[in-house]
Amino acid sequence: MNNITKVYPNGIVANEGVDFSLRKGEIHALVGENGAGKSTLMKILFGLEHPEEGEILLKGNPINIGSPNVAIEHGIGMVHQHFMLVPSLTVAENMVLGSEPRKGLYVNIKKASTETLELSRKYNLAVDPSARIRDLPVGIKQKVEILKALYRGAEILILDEPTAVLTPQETKELFEELHLLKEQGSTIIFISHKLHEIKELCDRLTIMRNGRSQGVFNVADVTEKDISRLMVGRDVILEVEKGPASPAAVSLKVEDLTVVNDFGKKAVNNISFSVRKGEILGVAGVEGNGQSELVEILTGLQRINFGSVEIEGVNIAGKSIKDIRNLGTCHIPEDRMTYGVAETLDIEQNLLADKHDSSRFTGRILTKPKIIRENSLKLIEEYKIKCGSPLEEVKMLSGGNIQKVVVAREFSVEPKLIIADQPTRGIDVGATEFIRKRLVELRDEGSAVLLVSADLNEVLELSDSLIVMYNGEITAYIEDVKSLGEEELGLFMLGINKQSDSEIGRALHV
Repeated sequence: MNNITKVYPNGIVANEGVDFSLRKGEIHALVGENGAGKSTLMKILFGLEHPEEGEILLKGNPINIGSPNVAIEHGIGMVHQHFMLVPSLTVAENMVLGSEPRKGLYVNIKKASTETLELSRKYNLAVDPSARIRDLPVGIKQKVEILKALYRGAEILILDEPTAVLTPQETKELFEELHLLKEQGSTIIFISHKLHEIKELCDRLTIMRNGRSQGVFNVADVTEKDISRLMVGRDVILEVEKGPASPAAVSLKVEDLTVVNDFGKKAVNNISFSVRKGEILGVAGVEGNGQSELVEILTGLQRINFGSVEIEGVNIAGKSIKDIRNLGTCHIPEDRMTYGVAETLDIEQNLLADKHDSSRFTGRILTKPKIIRENSLKLIEEYKIKCGSPLEEVKMLSGGNIQKVVVAREFSVEPKLIIADQPTRGIDVGATEFIRKRLVELRDEGSAVLLVSADLNEVLELSDSLIVMYNGEITAYIEDVKSLGEEELGLFMLGINKQSDSEIGRALHV
């Protein structure tokens, strides 16, 4: 890719004169802060966006990639961070979707299954062609996505945050499979914020900052600190600096909680634990093991069926979301675009979203524009939100800056209980460092923090103690997180190991 420039209609320059090149049979990392232009560059390569300037050469020949179909014809495939699979269909049906083998008028399912099996054996990506996607763990879904791209003839594979939801064991397995793909001639672009994975897996890396390339490096020649500095423009503290916790009174108490989902399955099965003021309790687990349902109960997004939840001594059964927030609860949601912001409203309105009835911002009849503006400017500065003005639409910001808007609004209410669900997912090292540091500061100021994260590094670094969830149940309660290794944690997350009931019972602090 030579001299790629992309300017969006609002005037934002996403890519400015970017050069990006791949060698056949390499694993090439693409790194940078949110808003650095990585995603735009890859969207251009996959035909989802079109540049104002620049050219793309494949094997020395100029090509015009007008759409993803054209990209696929040229052997370029993309595995998106959020899987593009149809849950109700089988693995084989997903594999051939859009290019189905036919038997008369009907889809030849037998041939689809055979081709899926042959491909999975060739690349050592073991899958069951007849299994339904909705029944598969995320690690297997990841394999299906990669196989789907290979089935369509991909020689260049773009992988966007492929390890975001995997356990250490699944990540190790994926890396072995990617090495095998490389040996068989595939070329892989690996987009990740996890610098230790880039050091372990990749051959070369391109670093981007503010829409420009900061250069191409052999991975062996740069340290994680070097990469961070080039990404952010300053030294980044990669490890969380925090002193020991001083747990006080219980803020959140969950007893015998069971949540039945829409399919009649127990998504959360009879769990009990508590979170004390002045501590961070982590919740570790592969996604889809009850964490989302637990957070929905605690924040009032779902009704309690069985068991009890108390926040600040008040039973929240039958309480509204507003009632729960009024108890001093704040919530960083897993899906910032659905639950965190109103994307078509401006930054100022999003920062004010939970404060409209506050006498500080609203008089008896009208709002107080001057005070509202002062508040938004203060939060934009304090939380380092990169924007043109408080009146800029939230959807025009990068992912990391959208997350900062959510965090600024939630943390500015002096919370008693913080429910942080994937607080740094898909955001860069600079924004991640800022949010983690703020969580520790709030803990030290006496807030209780429940941290739900699929990022094991984050859970192990930030948590004072943690619970591990598998299949809706707690498989372990770890009081001293420093004593726990990633390998041991992975075994609890996969349900291979489980503590005794009395060990798990310590999580309730009674």
